[in-house]
Formats: sequence, structure tokens, C-alpha cells
Amino acid sequence: MFRKVITVFILGFFTVFCSAQQVRPSKSSEIYRDLKTLKNIPKVLYLAAHPDDENTGLLSWLINDQNVETGYLSLTRGDGGQNLLGTEQGVALGLIRTHELLEARKLDGAQQFFTRAIDFGFSKNTTDTFKQWDEDSIISDVVWIIRKFRPDVIICRFPPTAAAGHGQHAASAVVAEKAFKLAGDKNAFPNQLKYVNVWQPKRVLWNTFRFGGVNTTAENQLKITVGQYDAQLGVGYGELAGLSRSLHKSQGAGTQSVAGIKTEYFSHVAGEPAKTTLFDGVLKTWTAKGNADIDQSLDKIISAFNFNKPDLSLPALLALRKKVMALNDSDLKKDKLKSLDNIILSCAGFMGEVVTNQAESVAGENYNFRLNLISRAENPVILENVKWLSQSESFTRKLSKDSLITIEHNIQIPADAALTEPYWLVKPATNAATFSVPNDTLIGLPEAESPLNVLLDVKIGSEKFQVKLPLSFKKLDPVRGDVVEALRIVPALELKFTQPLYLVKENEDLHLSLNVKVNSNKQFNNGKVNLMYNGERLGGADVNSINGKDFTIDYTIPKNKLASINSSRLQLDANFVADGVTYNKKQILIQYPHLPSLQYFAPATVAVMKGDIQTKVKKVGYIQGAGDFIPEFLRIAGIQVDVLKDDDFYGNLNESGNGGQNKLSQYDAIVLGVRANNTEKKLDRWMPFLWSYAKAGGNLVMQYNTNQDTIVDKLGMYNFSIANKRVTEENAEVKFLNPNHKLLNFPNKITANDFNGWVQERGAYFPDKWDAAYEPLFEMHDTNEEPLQGSTLYAKYGKGNFIYTPLSFFRQLPAGNVGAARLFLNFLSAQKN
Repeated sequence: MFRKVITVFILGFFTVFCSAQQVRPSKSSEIYRDLKTLKNIPKVLYLAAHPDDENTGLLSWLINDQNVETGYLSLTRGDGGQNLLGTEQGVALGLIRTHELLEARKLDGAQQFFTRAIDFGFSKNTTDTFKQWDEDSIISDVVWIIRKFRPDVIICRFPPTAAAGHGQHAASAVVAEKAFKLAGDKNAFPNQLKYVNVWQPKRVLWNTFRFGGVNTTAENQLKITVGQYDAQLGVGYGELAGLSRSLHKSQGAGTQSVAGIKTEYFSHVAGEPAKTTLFDGVLKTWTAKGNADIDQSLDKIISAFNFNKPDLSLPALLALRKKVMALNDSDLKKDKLKSLDNIILSCAGFMGEVVTNQAESVAGENYNFRLNLISRAENPVILENVKWLSQSESFTRKLSKDSLITIEHNIQIPADAALTEPYWLVKPATNAATFSVPNDTLIGLPEAESPLNVLLDVKIGSEKFQVKLPLSFKKLDPVRGDVVEALRIVPALELKFTQPLYLVKENEDLHLSLNVKVNSNKQFNNGKVNLMYNGERLGGADVNSINGKDFTIDYTIPKNKLASINSSRLQLDANFVADGVTYNKKQILIQYPHLPSLQYFAPATVAVMKGDIQTKVKKVGYIQGAGDFIPEFLRIAGIQVDVLKDDDFYGNLNESGNGGQNKLSQYDAIVLGVRANNTEKKLDRWMPFLWSYAKAGGNLVMQYNTNQDTIVDKLGMYNFSIANKRVTEENAEVKFLNPNHKLLNFPNKITANDFNGWVQERGAYFPDKWDAAYEPLFEMHDTNEEPLQGSTLYAKYGKGNFIYTPLSFFRQLPAGNVGAARLFLNFLSAQKN
């Protein structure tokens, strides 16, 4: 059901949202491309399931060679993937990947869209996928985006068959074809028609491919040559595509920039078949739409465009604007006027920003801002009015050529200003692996437009423009230079447990620490901190007065109270009540060099693992993998964890260059993090030392790896081969092949109950072949599939042990799964038995 809409979101729907906090002029080459794109009417929507599924080479060619407005619709934000940068998983990873896509779009020039679908992890077919996704909701989202963007051609990356290689991939093709047929039907999703008109694209095509050993191309398919060199870009489109894809850093998707032309293949799916080009039968020009005068004006502007003095085009562009304003087609007028206005501002060399020195602000409080404006045009831009959120100020001020104007103003953040966070994370997700959004018209947007803007009324020639400048934070970074980011609204007070997870064994008290962070200048009187479980207050503390000072509260939950809670996993909630207001949020702040600062809020909760959790190890060596939480978990469990470095393997070199004794023998176990063989470049030099460590009596535990970009060919002392075998059903039955095995009995007795409550999957990249020296511990499989025994392999080696386990401990332990913790600690304790 579509609900009340805020106009600003509709008007801003098809801005290329790239967290741009400034209005800045485009380069001359970009203005020239935008002029040629303004001349073309068609649009293309490329559609797939995940970030990095898109064919960036084709997108680059469509935008920069064909000058056709193009968007990429990723059904999901990549929430269920794996993270090579850090420990973020789930919605945090989806937020990272959203912005990596936006950074990629800045390079290739495409627009970016999403549905509400949540990436719940690998699925094997569309049946599995639509058990999680509500198919009608996702189709509705795609229909909405088609009706808003109005593409003439839809291109799918994948087919609806097993050749797609992933159930969500195949589902994207299913959804695309159904949405294509419904977008032009006024009886389909009629509530959308309050805001958009029906729209029927001309066709749907499948962009066939050669991936690995799968070749879906054929010579009787439509063929297009792409990858040509673009002198204005200084690279070919294949090279640009490599740069764009390499921005998917959390996926380790670094891609070669390949020069030279290549052939793309397309198979017909629905609509009118294409015989010679993607745009057969599509009205491509203004003349074809009955507006030959606009075509003629654009031809003259493009022909006369001066790359060194783009402002010379302003008189002709302003005259063209009057013609566009007179169009009868309101949808076409809105699209093209937005593009034309951006071109005019760029030709005027206009830059505007509204910045303060603070990265975070609190609703209701005052901050000093600077409005910086400049124009580089000979004919002046005239500033007529500034609306500082709620206050307007009139001006008649010419922006002299290349002269910076700074106007300072004190702005009060509205008392009802919402916290800065992604719109799709404001409300809890539905049970159908679908995000809930506060306003249905936000669907499709990569992020919502800032609600806090200074509005400028400016005049260029005889035409008037309104320029929107979001409130921003600006600082000088000694490495990065000027950094301009969105001003982030935060609560006046935040709560956060000092560690992400607590572990309490049977018959032990639970000791907790809660940090209270004060963001406001106001004073909080007679506050009360409450620690809650399932709506019941377990304890807390009274605070007489807080005035701008952070503090930490320690609290102990006695073992008898814990014993009364019949659960192995507890979620504890914290809140602070003062002056009739309840605060219960914690900030999650994500910062990586290639992205803007990303922020969202979650309830101030913490997971507590409670149960018979035993370990016999005290000291573990760890080889860091990709985005691995396990070292932190082991420290929480009271184990000393040392991240291993070269010196630990070679010892300290003396003056003669000879190495001393290595330090590995001191560890009860050595663990290799997830995908260590894909990320740790020194692993090939370290492996012989690790084998020697195990042979001499050590315990070596290796977590899962993939076959892509491997460092070491032979991981085990005895051979085994990794395959893309996995069990995606997190509740799949687990058969114990040898219940009496020491790894299943010491120090924790492992039973089927220890596999209850797992999240997302059992594991991935199971070995499919192994030496007879290995003993598999478990058998499991997804529904209607063959049993797999490669989830954990054990081998005795010399006096020690080697364990290879692609079970997804890296997901289970952050989720607070007690059974997974007991099993993992058994693996570490193998040599103590």
C-alpha cells in the first residue's frame, strides 16, 4: 500500500545520489557527454540481484558511447555476502556495499536503484529464494522503479534457470519479466498511479555470458561491439569498467582494466524482438517525438561547445530551457529539465556548500554554518534569496567571476529532526526477507535525500533556479585534504555495551559494562539506567545529574537470576530515562577510506551466551583472515589471542642474518581465519612452519577458503580439494559420522542440539575430495540434494592435529550461538584431550 508522500522525495528520485554534499560544476568533458545524452530520448535499465552483478563494461558503453541514460537495479544491497575489509555483516555490510555501488556509479555515470529485498545468503534455485522473498512485493518494487525511471529497454544479467548459478540471480530474471508485463497495466499495483503513470518498455533482453565453464552465448544472438577507446575519458570502456568494479572492495572484486573491443551477446526474453540494435523500434530523438526545434538547438549547442569556456553556451542553453519548459509531456519535461539545469549550473562554473566544523549534531541545538558560493561565468549568477531551513533572507548579490563569497549563519537544527540513518533501516525488516520503509515512495532509492537543506534562489540570465544545499560537515584531513560529508544527526544521549558479546558459563555471575555517551550540551536530571530482559528489569543505576560527561556503569547479574532464565542466548536491552524522555539507541559508525562515513542506529542491546561452555586452551595464535570476529570472541572467552606475524615464524634475525627459534610451539592451537588463503599474502612462506608445528604436537585449525585468488596450492599435509559445495539451509539435519570422536566429546559433549539456531547457512566451500588420512565428522545436505561430508575434516599428523572446517563459525559466533561456540572450542582443545 502506498502512503502519504513527501514531495521532495518524488522530485529527487532520479538524482544520482552519491552522498554529494556540494553542488559542483562538472568537467567540460562531462558537460559535453551530458549534452549528447540530453539529445537522446531512450533509457536502459540493467537488472540483477546483487552489488557487482552488473556488467559495468556495458553500462560504461551505453552511457559514454551511446549517450543513453542508464540505470542499474540491484534487487538487494548485498547484505548476505562476506566482507574482506572488516567484521561487518548483515545490514552493516549491505550499507557498505550500497555506497561502493554509488562510488562505482560515479565513475561509469549510471544511476543506481534497489528494491526492498534482503540478501539472505546463497540460495540454489528460485524455489528456495521465493520461500524467503515475498515475490509480489519484489515485483511491485520493480514495477514502481520501471514506472518512475521509464526505461525503453530492460536488460537482465541472468536467466531464470540453473545457468544463473544462484537462486537470487535466477529470481532477478523471473521478477524482471513479470514486472515488464505489469508495468503498463493500469490494474497492476494501482496505488502507485497516484504518483506515476503506467509505462511499457519495448523489450526485455538477457545479456548472455561466459562465466568459467558456462557459456550461454550463441552466434544467432544479437551482438554488439563494446569496449572502444574514448579520447575524452582517456580509457576504453572496458578499462573504465575495471576501475568501476574495483570499487567493490568489501567483496575483493578488484578487476583488470582490459583495453580493446569485445562482443556482448543478447537473447530475447519478452516484448518486441530486437534485430539489429538494442533500440529497434524505440523513438530515439526529439524530432521523432515531435520536437525538432529542440533537436536543432541541441545540435548547435553541441557543435559550438567550447571546452575551455563552457559558459559561452549559457545564452543558448537558457533559450533551450524555455522550450523544454513548454513541453506537454510532463514526465519527459521533468526528466530533461533536471538534466538541463545541472548542465546550466556547470557551464556557469557554480559551486555551493553549507558547512560546519562538527561532524555530528543534536536536534534542537544551534551550530554555526558557512555558506560558500562561487561562479566562474562572465555573465554573473545573481543570488536572490537564501532560506536557512526555516528563515529566509533576501539578497541581490552578483557572484563576481571566480570570487568566493562566504556568508556565515547560525542554524538551529529542528527539534523534530530525524536521526541520520538509511531509510531502509529505520524500521525492523518484515519476516519475508524484505526491508520495511517509512514511506513507500522511497522504494528504489539508494539513499534518501537529506531533509536538512539550505535553499538558494539564483538567477542566470532571465531564468530562475532553486539550488538545494544539504547541511554538511567539512574538515581538512592531513592525508585526504578537504573532506566534506553529510552532517550526521545523533541522539542527545547514546548507550552502548562496552563489548559486542558476553559469555557466561554455568553457575557464574555475569559482569556487564555499559557506556553512556552524552552528545548534547543540555543537562539530564534524575536519570535512571535500566537493564532489561524480555521486558523485565534486571537492574540498573540511578544517576542524579549528567552535564556533558560520558561515563561507564558496571553491573553484575547474579548467577541465581541467570539460572531462572531458561535460554542459552539472552538479549539484554538498556535504556536511560531522564526528564520524561527514554534513550535506548546505540550508534553504529562505519568508516573506510574509500567511502563517506556511514551511520545507523540500533537498540542498545547485547547478546549473552549462557550455558555449559568449556575450553581447555589458554593461548591461541591467529592468522588473520577476511572480516573475522573470531579473535574477539576468543578473547571474550578468556583466551589470549596473538595475531601472528613474520617474527613469530622466523624468530629475530641476528647480525649474520640467521633466524632464531620460531614462537609457534607456545600456542595451544593456531587458527587460520576465514579466507586466509585468499587474503594473507605471506601464507605460502608460513605453511611449512605451520605443518611443522602440527607435526611436533600442535593443533592447527583452518577455516574455510575459496578457490579464487589463492596463495597456497596445497593447504593440508594431506591433499584435499575445495569445491563450491555448500549447505544453505541453516536448519539442515546434521548426522554425526562418529559420535565418539574426541572432537565431539571434549571438553564439551556435542549433540544435535548444538546445531539448533544457526543463522543463514551451515557452511560453504566444502571439500569434495580428500586423502584417506582425513576423517569426516558430519554429514549434511540441503533438501533434495546429495549428502555432503566435507563440512569438517580431521587428520592426525605426527604428534598433532589438523582440522579443516568450512562451517560458518564466522557467522554463528557473532550471533551468539552457544552450540557453535562449544564445537569451535572443542576444535581448539583437540590437543588437550
